[in-house]
Amino acid sequence: VSGNAPALDSFWFLLFCYRPVIDSTSFFLQVCLWDFFHGCCVLTLCGHSQPTWGCSFHSSGHFLASCSADTTAKLWDLNSQRCHLTLRRHTASVNSVSFLPFTNLLLTCSADKALAMWDARLGVCTATFHGHQHPCNHTVFSPAGNTMASCDSRGIINLWDIRKPVLAMATVDAGPLAANQMSFSPSGKMLAVASSDGLVRVVEVDSCMVSSLSGHSDVVQSVTFDHSGETVMSAGTDGVINIWSRVITWFFTYPVPLGSTFSYRDFLTRDYARGFDRSGCALY
Repeated sequence: VSGNAPALDSFWFLLFCYRPVIDSTSFFLQVCLWDFFHGCCVLTLCGHSQPTWGCSFHSSGHFLASCSADTTAKLWDLNSQRCHLTLRRHTASVNSVSFLPFTNLLLTCSADKALAMWDARLGVCTATFHGHQHPCNHTVFSPAGNTMASCDSRGIINLWDIRKPVLAMATVDAGPLAANQMSFSPSGKMLAVASSDGLVRVVEVDSCMVSSLSGHSDVVQSVTFDHSGETVMSAGTDGVINIWSRVITWFFTYPVPLGSTFSYRDFLTRDYARGFDRSGCALY
């Protein structure tokens, strides 16, 4: 699930298939946009030929990018509801896509072990980053936009200066199992990492020191900071969402039965934990 479109009148978010989900007929190949408050799908975008892994809104709210196992990323025009550009550079599954806020720079990473930076206006690849020895799972820009992070299926995390694609400026080993997703804190000083060993790792970007948060019993698939940078939310295949505070290590746990629907309104209105600060746990 990814963010809201800043320029849209209603609060939308994206739903995509993070791992292949098989039913009796086919894979999920489409990107769905949902009206968050009404709980209904308002737009379905079809065009990928294999499962879609991720999406990212452009800051204008009029475009979004998606990536797929079909080796492409696509840029969609939400006004015309059509594919505006198809980006072809990678030779294997494109596992992550991310816009640098308030710019037209787009970042992708792939199972071909490479990262690519694109000018989304022209659909042109402007730089390629090599350094991983294993398939890349996720990549993300820092809030300042001068640094980016990437992680792979061996748990290696690379930090890059976007102006110097030749060599990573730092490498952190969070293996041996895969690092699945990352999120920078709003200050850009911390990087949270969702790991397949059931841990959430927090990397201090300047020193590359790593701390671990233990609370999941299975693979951690997703992680994000709140807007204050004081709280981290993690979600795993154990059906649990954990919320972590910098003051109290294990701040709150919300079990979500597999196959059930997580209610945003219920989450905000029930007193699940003593001292729970609702304003410090914004879902976005």
